[in-house]
Amino acid sequence: MWSGSRLCICHPCFYGPLAIHAANPITPLRFDSPQVDMGYDISDYEKVYPPYGSVKDVEDLIEACHKRGMKLILDLVINHTSDQHAWFKESRSSKDNPKRDWYIWKPPRYAEDGTRLPPTNWRSYFSGPTWEYDEHTGEYYLHLFAKEQPDLNWENEETRKAIYDSAMRFWLDKGVDGFRVDTVNMYSKGVEFKDAPIVDDKFYEQPAWLYYANGPRMHEFLREMNQNVLSNYDAVTVGELPHTPDPKKVLEYVGAGDKQLSMVFQFDIVDLGQGREHKYHFEEWKLPQLKSIVAKWQQFIEGTDGWTTVFCENHDQGRSISRYASDAAHERAPSAKLLSLMLCALTGTLFVYQGQEIGMINVPASWPIESYRDIESVNFYRTMAARTHNDPAELAYIMRSLQVLGRDNARLPMQWSGEAHAGFTDCERGPWMRVHDLYGDINVERQVREGEGSVLGFWKRMIRFRKEHADVLVHGAFEGFDMENEQTFVFGKRVGEKRAAVVLNFTGEEQTVELPGYEGLVFMVGSYEDAEKQEQGAEGRARTLRPWEGRLYLAGC
Repeated sequence: MWSGSRLCICHPCFYGPLAIHAANPITPLRFDSPQVDMGYDISDYEKVYPPYGSVKDVEDLIEACHKRGMKLILDLVINHTSDQHAWFKESRSSKDNPKRDWYIWKPPRYAEDGTRLPPTNWRSYFSGPTWEYDEHTGEYYLHLFAKEQPDLNWENEETRKAIYDSAMRFWLDKGVDGFRVDTVNMYSKGVEFKDAPIVDDKFYEQPAWLYYANGPRMHEFLREMNQNVLSNYDAVTVGELPHTPDPKKVLEYVGAGDKQLSMVFQFDIVDLGQGREHKYHFEEWKLPQLKSIVAKWQQFIEGTDGWTTVFCENHDQGRSISRYASDAAHERAPSAKLLSLMLCALTGTLFVYQGQEIGMINVPASWPIESYRDIESVNFYRTMAARTHNDPAELAYIMRSLQVLGRDNARLPMQWSGEAHAGFTDCERGPWMRVHDLYGDINVERQVREGEGSVLGFWKRMIRFRKEHADVLVHGAFEGFDMENEQTFVFGKRVGEKRAAVVLNFTGEEQTVELPGYEGLVFMVGSYEDAEKQEQGAEGRARTLRPWEGRLYLAGC
């Protein structure tokens, strides 16, 4: 099981590894792309974006990782390609081209007055319709994301074989150890293409994930992928699984006996606070909601042959400190350590997003929309500006939502030092977007100097501790206590006679908690440096936690 391996994931974007497990970020990899969606619009699966190296550089990277006992997995983006991919250029060239059916083409519909309409009313993730009209052939093609990202037609067996060869075998033959699989549940869209229900009558386009996520042939396609490709390489897969809140449905993907995916990123925790009708309509939430989500996805594998993941950040989300704790100057380091302690005590394979290990936070609220680069964020802002005629209140609400939830929060340049451009580059013009205003305060170089007391030092300590007690922390069964408490989170872990107890204060004020009633609990680690001193002489089960403090106890070691 990969729960104890050192793992690095590289993906098409240029801001660093997607995730790490007990490893530090390394050189990023990006496939060749016009960069409409920061590399997720791939124009050639078998090439690397030239400014960032070559295929030979990747081969060297694979070799270097393996020499150090690390495994390297790549981001697999096979729901769609760039419209500059050779396959799509052929597909759109004519209706009778052999690759026409490699993508999803449909004729227009017409209103009673003769107005041309797209085949369905589906809304793109990046605002507007999911269909783009092609004047040359007089039909629409489907794109769930940007119009420059046409969806591949997985119903076509020849298309699937080409995907397996070009996007997977090409890299597996070079020694990569597996894939983080992008939008893994969207390949099967069915064949009916119905209109989506109207949930927002202010727009023609409506969210339609119920028709294109977890489609009728999804599990068939993944079984085929495993049988034909992955099983021949003993490759690991981590699937990105949005729109799937039912644990039974998730288990269908990760059951070891069915051989579909090794594990998945289930989205409940990172969806917290997102709007029901529009993602960037932020909604306030309470701590019991977060606790319920953690418990749900900790417990769903009990008694099964499935496996789970532990994460709360990725390249599509706001930073965890800003979202789940406090990024105020005097609270951000305690908050980072609190979240580290929580995550390192949870069952599953732990994923730490680059920058999380030094406590990077969201962009400042003062940044205007002109400072944002993400296509999803910018398109939504423009759409709502047009729809509301630049209503100041609505746009202020959207900017607040983007500041909390926007993808650019995780896509800022990595903060390596307090030098110009946060030490990310010595190029005079700087990186692709501005660095965080606080890079002088939050950076790797500074925290290395600070040692064990820094956020980085605490993460290192917690990962070592997690490995030392992997039986109960990585594999133990979860149980929650006082789950309706809105200030604190208390949970236990158990395996055999061994027990772990975790107490967390999710507020900026002192809180009293009760330890679980496990016999023989001994304090082991705390997010405050003097936590051990605070524990001396403590009696009974009651403990007073300082703002954003976490502590972990063990029994039966």
